[in-house]
Amino acid sequence: MSDIILDQDKNNAAPSAPRSSVARRIFHYALAFSVPLALALGWEFAVRAGWSNGRLMPPPSRILDAFADLTASGELKIHILATLARVLAGFALGAVTGAVIGALAGVSDIARRTLDPSLQALRSVPSIAWVPLFLLWLGIFEASKIALIAVGVFFPVYLGVSGAIEGIDRKLVEVGRVFRLTPFQMTTRILLPAILPATIIALRAGLGLGFMFVVAAEFMGASEGLGYLLVDGQQMGRPDRILAAIIAFAALGKICDGILVVLTRPLLRWQDLARSQL
Repeated sequence: MSDIILDQDKNNAAPSAPRSSVARRIFHYALAFSVPLALALGWEFAVRAGWSNGRLMPPPSRILDAFADLTASGELKIHILATLARVLAGFALGAVTGAVIGALAGVSDIARRTLDPSLQALRSVPSIAWVPLFLLWLGIFEASKIALIAVGVFFPVYLGVSGAIEGIDRKLVEVGRVFRLTPFQMTTRILLPAILPATIIALRAGLGLGFMFVVAAEFMGASEGLGYLLVDGQQMGRPDRILAAIIAFAALGKICDGILVVLTRPLLRWQDLARSQL
């Protein structure tokens, strides 16, 4: 009899876990949208109440109208795809280069002492300072834009990878030697897991800088892209289009960052974090 009661309790408790998980996810989404939604509603109310004319800072309703016009004309899709293609190409080039040189600098003391001082100096150069040089070298077409984005992605990835390798705990390597792991096993079982968390964070930082650098890249004679939409809105005196482009930048960047997190999450399943218990 007691076994039957326990089985019934288990059957009754089983659906509660998914429900609580769904409820928690809905609550998290509500928290995430609460601040921008509150700000948008507050500003809409301020303009409609006559506290501001909304000329230089249009209310959300006018921004939504600008989004609707850009979507209906097909411009928004063209600009988003152009920006996305440039960011992904620059991110791939900068991330691969930064990871390779960062690994070299982290593993080899000679390489670090040779390369790191120059790279740290170049890291301080503002993105706009590269524009005339890339225009002179690569022209006004896609190559110069992708190169500029790659520069922005390169430095955080280089720093993250090299710093992660230099920061590997000596005790982990000693444990691998005690168990007589081969160099391949040492790399796959100890070294790579040790540097993966910092490397993924560096990739996310590089992706964020890629979206920042694409704005400067699209100022270089671009005829499409969200950066071009910003300039077009300024020249036409359309702050609603400018804000629509900024919001599109924010949404696109967040989506790309979320995709990167989802793709790299299986690589970090081995982690036993304190936050997961909170």
